[in-house]
Amino acid sequence: MLNIKEELTILAMRKGLSMRKVAAILRENGYETPKASGLSYQLNKKRIRFETVQEILDLFGYDLEIKKR
Repeated sequence: MLNIKEELTILAMRKGLSMRKVAAILRENGYETPKASGLSYQLNKKRIRFETVQEILDLFGYDLEIKKR
């Protein structure tokens, strides 16, 4: 099963960003993203909004694709 926290952390590291910086950039761009501690909490508890994941992936230049197995 996909671990969204690990996947997003890897993408952030590839861009040279911390999750704290990702949260700050999203807020600067007008997204309603929680502060870094809130974002980390959501990822750790696996209770992150789908829209937040989409916003982060958009920032990194990725799309989320859902396909049938």
